[in-house]
This record gives sequence, C-alpha cells and structure tokens, in this order.
Amino acid sequence: MSLSASRSVRIVLGAAAALIVGYAGACWYLWEQQRELIFLPSRDVQRVPPSLGLEYEDVWLPVDGDRPERLHGWWLQSPDGSAPTILYLHGNDLNIGGNAERIARLHRMGFNILAIDYRGYGRSADRLPSEASVYEDAQTAWTYLVRGRRTDPQRTLIYGHSLGGVIAIDLALRHPEALGLIVESTFTSMSEMARIVYWMFPVDWLLNQRFDALSKVAGLQVPVLFIHGTADSEVPYTMSERLFEATGAPKQLVLIPGGGHEDNAAVSEASYTRAVLDFAHDSRRAR
Repeated sequence: MSLSASRSVRIVLGAAAALIVGYAGACWYLWEQQRELIFLPSRDVQRVPPSLGLEYEDVWLPVDGDRPERLHGWWLQSPDGSAPTILYLHGNDLNIGGNAERIARLHRMGFNILAIDYRGYGRSADRLPSEASVYEDAQTAWTYLVRGRRTDPQRTLIYGHSLGGVIAIDLALRHPEALGLIVESTFTSMSEMARIVYWMFPVDWLLNQRFDALSKVAGLQVPVLFIHGTADSEVPYTMSERLFEATGAPKQLVLIPGGGHEDNAAVSEASYTRAVLDFAHDSRRAR
C-alpha cells in the first residue's frame, strides 16, 4: 500500500471512529438528560383565576414520601352544589398559569375544578419531575379530592391535556370508579414521539421515561372522550385515532378541524363545549 493510500485509510478510520464516538455520546446524552428534555416546567405562575374574573382557593397537598413535599393547586368551586368535578392535569411545559384559559373555560361550563402543578412546576415542591413522580402527584390530587374535599368519585372526571392525557389515562386505569376520562391532544407513547424528533437514534432502548398510553387504554373501564385538533403540529391527531381504536371502554372521538395543540376550544368553541358537556351528561346517565 502506498503512503498516500495508507494516509487515506487512516483518515477514513479516524473519521469513522469520531462518528461512532459522537453517536455514542449523543445516545448517552439522550439517556441521561431525557427528563430535562421531556419536562419543561416554569416556576413563574403568570396568570391566576382572578385575572380571568374567577374566584378560587389556593390549595396545598402533602405528598407521601421520604421528605416532606407539597403540591400547589387551584380549587374553583361551582355555584351549583350538584355540579360534577374535574381533576385537571396539564402538559409538560409551563404550569397551571399557562393553562388558566382552558381551566376557566371548563369552570364556566359549570364544573368544580381542581388543577394542580406537579412537583417541579409552579409553586409545587422544587424537584426534577419523572414519569413516576407525576403519576404519584396525580394520585395525590385524586386522594385529596375524595378524602379532603369529600368529592364523589362517580361524579368526578379526570381531564388531561397533552402529556397530562397520558398521566390521566394512568390515573383512570387505577380508578375505574371515576365518572369518566377526557384526553385532549395526547400521544400514544413517548417512544413514538421521540422517533419523530430523534429518528436517527434507537429511542426504544434509550428511553426510561416511557409514558406508554397505547398499552394502557385497552384496560380502561371508564368512559373516554378523546379530543384532538386536525392541525396539531406537535402531536399528530392520528395518535388520538389510534388511542381511540385501542380503547376497550365506551369511547368517543371528537376531531376539531383546524385545531392546533393548544387552541381546540378557541378554534371551535361550540364543538368543544358540546363534546365536553354531552360527555359529562351521558357518563352521569350511564351511572
């Protein structure tokens, strides 16, 4: 082999080695940092119900564990003493303040609302969230409603938006006594979402925060309403279609033409409101 050919081989091998090391490093980064990539909390709660003309109560929920921690939430009481209750679980970014408009809209439909921030979000305990911790936080909120507020589980809807929809599915799976489940703009699994963005990596091997809603919906025993906008650029609406198809419980699917990830109610307020109210009414009649 000539000197120039040998040099070329060394260059190619060096480049290949650098690519392998770089690829392995990127895989390590995704494994180690995936919680920081998934959870995007803000500690600054910029909007509160009074800014939308609503009265509310700050609530603090103790979380069982090795160290004392609390969740912060809002309780919005309906003037109708017989109104059903919604436990509202938000998505992966911001906090309940970023969901104030959606929470206010649901309250104005006549529901009592408990909306919470997971640990790491808003005024709740300061820690890096995980899949396990947000499931625990949802359970803490449910326990608070049933024991602290004496809310009838059979008159309580679990509502989750985006990542909160996966959390809501997990909670509803453990509480078949709930009135029903509303899932808006939610994905099938974190691995399928990761494949959209990180298609070049073996995400099924790398993920330890799996949020696998698709494997859970078949076990649901409560009525389910899926809502998704057809123009959602973050989570394809076809994922709600697949969740709907895999669900074994009584179910409905409402697609909002032109609705995005955050604005289904604004894009088609009549369709959104009718879907939620009819679902709550039908679920109560089924009881």
